[in-house]
Amino acid sequence: MEENDKRGGNDQHDREEIFSKIVRAGKRTYFFDVKATRKDDYYLTITESKKIFDKEGRFHFEKHKLFLYKEDFEKFADGFTDAVAYIKKVKGDFSEQVSSYSEKKEDNAFTNVEFEDLDGDK
Repeated sequence: MEENDKRGGNDQHDREEIFSKIVRAGKRTYFFDVKATRKDDYYLTITESKKIFDKEGRFHFEKHKLFLYKEDFEKFADGFTDAVAYIKKVKGDFSEQVSSYSEKKEDNAFTNVEFEDLDGDK
């Protein structure tokens, strides 16, 4: 996971993007970016990026972006928590599935999640 606190910068880009966290999870990468509006109000963008290969072996990145504003944080978190709880109830606890799957196959997407800081250290 990479994270960067960008407060205190002097150029326009630093004032707009306040904090970033990168989560690498298998074939997907998630970007959590805190940004500021012109009126210095904060909002969150969540971007999913996935590498897609075409028939010739060339690749491009497919990206999906979600903008989440502070007035929606609590309702979003409640909905996310409810959805995860439902999945755990119907399909079992995710952490148990990961442990079981890891025992069957050492090299899988769940154990290959990498966390890095923005300096590139793991």
